[in-house]
Parts: sequence; C-alpha cells; structure tokens
Amino acid sequence: MDAFAVSVTKGMTLKNLTKKMAIKIALFFGVFQAAMPLIGWLLGISFQGYIQAIDHWIALILLSILGGKMIYEFYENRKEAKEGKNEAVNEASTTLEDEGIRSEELSNKELTTLAIATSIDALAVGISFAFLNVNIVSSSTIIGIITFIVCFIGVIAGKKIGGLFKDYAELVGGIILILIGINIFNEHTGILTHLLQSIFK
Repeated sequence: MDAFAVSVTKGMTLKNLTKKMAIKIALFFGVFQAAMPLIGWLLGISFQGYIQAIDHWIALILLSILGGKMIYEFYENRKEAKEGKNEAVNEASTTLEDEGIRSEELSNKELTTLAIATSIDALAVGISFAFLNVNIVSSSTIIGIITFIVCFIGVIAGKKIGGLFKDYAELVGGIILILIGINIFNEHTGILTHLLQSIFK
C-alpha cells in the first residue's frame, strides 16, 4: 500500500503520463517488492535484528528527502514564474513536455530510491520466510505481480487526481511522500501513536 500511495503521487506529478511510463513505474515497484523478500530469505536470521532496527529509518529519510525536494522545486518554479525569468528555458521545457520526453520526471535513480524506500521492510519479512514452510520463489512472484498491478492502477488514478490540484500537484505530492515516510516510521516505533494518545487522554 505504501508503493501504491507513492505511485498515486507519481501519477499526480507527471505532466505527460503515457501507458509506457505507468508500466515502468509499476515494474520498478513490483520488481523491488518481489526481490526484497528473496534477498531477506537468503540473508537468514543473523541479520534480522539489524534490518528491523533500521528499515523504518531508511524509509523515513529517503521519502522525506524526495518529498522535500519536490516541495522545494515547487516553490522555486513558482518564484521563477513570478519573476518572469528564464522565459526561453520555460518555452523549451514546454516544447519538450508537448513531445512527452521530459526524462527528468521519470529518472531511474528516483524510481529506484522510491522503490527501495517502500520495500525495505519486506527485507525483514523475507528473513521470517526462511523459517516458515513457504515456497520463497512463488511467494516473491505473487508479491511482485500484485504490487505491479496495484501500482499501475495507482499511477493512472494519480493522473486523474492530479488534475484536481493542477499547479499544486508537485507540492501535494511532496507532502504525501513525507507523510508516507512518517507513517512507516510510526508503524515500526509507535512514537506518534503514543504521543497522540497522551495528548488526547
């Protein structure tokens, strides 16, 4: 579901979403979600404690960095537009958008980072699979296929939702990424849950 939420965010912020782009995003998440349990299964129990101790920190940091970057770029773009600078650059960028070749919006580096951030906890799950009577290959395959389908749907849904936010899609997307990171962190530590319970007692 974390991968689904990030897929929705990506669909919101892409200017010229195509079916090929949606498949690429879903494929990244599907492959990583399938690979992580397999890697965890191969690592075995000796690393379980270490992975479970840091996986939520990794997710929080990576998603916060990417979300913060999106928010920063949103305000920078608005600032440039307000000052009326770089008109030639903006015109060239618009042309590229019309041709659907703004590669920076769908970089492999960013997709890899997002895929790792949303699948790192599956590494610990894979370790537990090593001590259960399960077929790790079929389990990982099923996880990957389901993630691919769900994320493909998420990207398409995000594109439709993005139209509601228009120029604010990048800002909203950045905030969502940070909130997902915080949620993953809270699911592992329960810090925010305990804090809210103590406040509203």
